[in-house]
Amino acid sequence: MNFLSDLAIELDTKMVLIVMDGLGGLPHPDTGLTELETAHTPNLDAIARESACGLTIPIALGITPGSGPAHLALFGYGPVEFSIGRGALAATGAGIELGPDDVAARVNFCTVEAGRVVDRRAGRIATEVNARLCEKLNAMALPGGLTARIVPEKDYRAALVFSGPGLSDKLADTDPQRVGLEPLECRPLPGAGPEAASTAETVNEYVREAARVLADEQPANMILLRGFSKLPHLPRVTELYRMRATGIASYPMYRALARLVGMNVIEAADPFEEKVEALAGAWSDSDYFYVHHKPTDSSGEDGDFERKVKAIEEVDAGMPGVLALEPDVLVVTGDHSTPAIMKSHSWHPLPLVLRSRWERTDAVQSFGETACAAGALGIFPARDLMALMLANAGRLEKFGA
Repeated sequence: MNFLSDLAIELDTKMVLIVMDGLGGLPHPDTGLTELETAHTPNLDAIARESACGLTIPIALGITPGSGPAHLALFGYGPVEFSIGRGALAATGAGIELGPDDVAARVNFCTVEAGRVVDRRAGRIATEVNARLCEKLNAMALPGGLTARIVPEKDYRAALVFSGPGLSDKLADTDPQRVGLEPLECRPLPGAGPEAASTAETVNEYVREAARVLADEQPANMILLRGFSKLPHLPRVTELYRMRATGIASYPMYRALARLVGMNVIEAADPFEEKVEALAGAWSDSDYFYVHHKPTDSSGEDGDFERKVKAIEEVDAGMPGVLALEPDVLVVTGDHSTPAIMKSHSWHPLPLVLRSRWERTDAVQSFGETACAAGALGIFPARDLMALMLANAGRLEKFGA
């Protein structure tokens, strides 16, 4: 990253990165086509025909990424070297100002029957229901001068922050990640010190009391916690790459990601055309724009192949508005794969299209996983994308004499 930063220069050029969350998929058993290959995408196909295409690997071969590290890679950060915990992302996205000693966790409201999780997302309850449940939980008290605050994020997700002396974030999740299993006890991570053990007990006390308070609620009668973390310290993209940057997203966590790496943030609701309008409205204010589209991921996690197809087609319909702005560099890709057939994130590489006047076009005729695998860019680490975007925008000096 220091190497790339040393070469970066200021220039009056515009770069747009459109991220369809969870874009990558696997073939439908009846058709042999992925969600992207099934979707009617005349605009994205046309862009692919005049661009360079390829596949990106978010973290490493065979590694299934979370959204946080996958996005950091797209922004040029080493996803292992630089890490943002899911809890800190959730809390920042929910508008909580984390103190240096606070510990945050991401919360799923869930449904438990006979002690086992039957729905990790509690039927995707409305945010308004989430807010009411958070009010009930915020009435609980913790011992020893500790405090806990839970704030709705969106739908079934919330952010929980523990405050007090001597807290550790070296904690294992309570989310078993699968239905049919019991919620897990919070435990210290291997090698963690005594502060982690006492913090884990505090978390378990909170969860037990939460279960009592939520016992009469349906479908959200329990909580699952994951991604315990403290506030990270990351270099800012504005300083690293000498550019003004803006993030546009509807979902709080992705606005938090943009904010934590130094971008200005614009909240724009779905559908995708509203994000395109926000992009146009901010066009004169920034050099680099990150535009996030969540429905491709949520539909994949729900195993809804057809809904994911429609979410992709929604982005395709908005592409003429993006092209009308005449960006110098345009990239369309995903952060990770979420095949509907798996109902989860996966390790599969992501299709990517890069359009600029300086990039060689290739023989790819459509935007899809199989087509992009034959593209000129080949298969490359997602963290190298920022260098490609900066180079095509004329924003990197020559290396060496």
